[in-house]
Amino acid sequence: MPRYRSPVFPFARPPELDGGAGRRWPVAIVGAGPVGLAAAIDLALHGIASVVIDESNVVSTGSRAICWSKRTLEIFDRLGVGDRMVAKGVTWKVGRLFHRAREVYTFDLLPEPGHKRPAFINLQQYYVEEYLIDRARDFPDLIELRFMSHVTGVGQESDHAWVDVETPEGTYRLAADYIVACDGVRSTVRRSLGLDFIGRAFEERFLITDVEMAAEFPSERWFWFEPPFHDGQSALLHKQPDNIYRIDLQLGPGTDPEEERRPERVIPRIKAMVGERSFEIDWISVYTFQCRRLERFVHGRVIFAGDSAHIVSPFGARGGNGGIQDVDNLCWKLAAVLKGEAPPALIESYNTERVHGADENILNSARATSFMTPKSHMERLFRDEVLALAGTHPFARQLVNSGRLSRPCSLAGFPLGSPDATGLGGTMVPGAPCLDAPIRTASGEAGWLLDHLGGDFVALGFETLPPTSSGVRRLIVGPSGDLQDAEGLLAARYGGAPGVAYLIRPDQHVAARFRDPTADDIADAFARANGNNAA
Repeated sequence: MPRYRSPVFPFARPPELDGGAGRRWPVAIVGAGPVGLAAAIDLALHGIASVVIDESNVVSTGSRAICWSKRTLEIFDRLGVGDRMVAKGVTWKVGRLFHRAREVYTFDLLPEPGHKRPAFINLQQYYVEEYLIDRARDFPDLIELRFMSHVTGVGQESDHAWVDVETPEGTYRLAADYIVACDGVRSTVRRSLGLDFIGRAFEERFLITDVEMAAEFPSERWFWFEPPFHDGQSALLHKQPDNIYRIDLQLGPGTDPEEERRPERVIPRIKAMVGERSFEIDWISVYTFQCRRLERFVHGRVIFAGDSAHIVSPFGARGGNGGIQDVDNLCWKLAAVLKGEAPPALIESYNTERVHGADENILNSARATSFMTPKSHMERLFRDEVLALAGTHPFARQLVNSGRLSRPCSLAGFPLGSPDATGLGGTMVPGAPCLDAPIRTASGEAGWLLDHLGGDFVALGFETLPPTSSGVRRLIVGPSGDLQDAEGLLAARYGGAPGVAYLIRPDQHVAARFRDPTADDIADAFARANGNNAA
């Protein structure tokens, strides 16, 4: 019996059912999962109205996506739900890897101090959706949530797109300047446009079980290759809130998903893993490894994000995190185009940048799948030898792959970034996601750098900064500036010295960096980053 009880969101009769044409929305979002809800909130923060259409009237069943990365938490901070998620979630950064009964090694995903957010939290998807719905209701004039509304068709003209919607009280057509499809792996929007994924589906299946039990397992990621309790396969254990533990067990190819979901099949497997302690099954699912995506994420006025655009195997926590990072990349661009502040071609950069991000996730996911499920004697021999060496030889640990955990995608070398001629070292090149650092405001209040970036373009300067054009907010770091470097980490991470400056995109990626820039230098970088192709 599931512990969590979802709120029920009532159906509200839309005006389109009463004979009127209804309003033409700037954006219609299909799907009220984490990706669709995050998109609506992000657009609202830019002053863009959207309607969110979802066929259900509750949040997701089962924990589904649970591992939320540091970068995603930083995005959720900007959207206004980060504190609530971290307060409820289980914080972790340590992973332990086992081969059979032997612990091979441990790893730390955030060994350095000076970051607001942890490497990861574990928090069930249903909580994330609930928090996002609560946050969406803070924008009653900009976000309309329509539950029990099933999209049955999609189309577009030169100046708008539309969806046909089926409800308990009838059907209607809704028009929007753009449609953002966030309706998951079985996307109705994708099928309506006749689109399909490219990529690879593997034969391997895994059993996911949420188990409620009183246990003393630490807040760590535990992964086993060929554990004694599940011989010849792989297993994963994660702690979640509410005494819920996520257990993943490899089933191998050719298994019957319906048969493996039966409690009489699941319970003995769990007992073999956790012993005779009392537990209760909270949720069961079986999934097949897939590493696939759409060839393109932008199709005219219909844009795909999250699982409707790409799907990866869950090891590495790249699915939900990748979807939120899609939103982070897309929404500022869509808002700029709708406001007339950028050309429509800016939206094409979403396709270019996030296809790159999806390919990075797919590559890591496919490699993890191959390492976990060797298909030949030589592949298995290689894996076993790597695991044997990894306990005492750090070089071998780089070859172990139980899921390369989600990291932010670098956009270095992509067209919106300016050429880097500063000679500065370090990682904060154009295209890099911004690193956080502790700061103090001019009034002496302690805080974090990333809380002052994001949502708009920011010129960040050390000690000095020339005038900036409209659309670029100024932020000076220094004793008499807006921010002070509380512990020296900001200067260390950004090569901070008098005259060093950055242009930061609304999604907290570096657009350009400079030494002693002129106002024209910053203006040119801003035009390029906003899709205006400045020289």
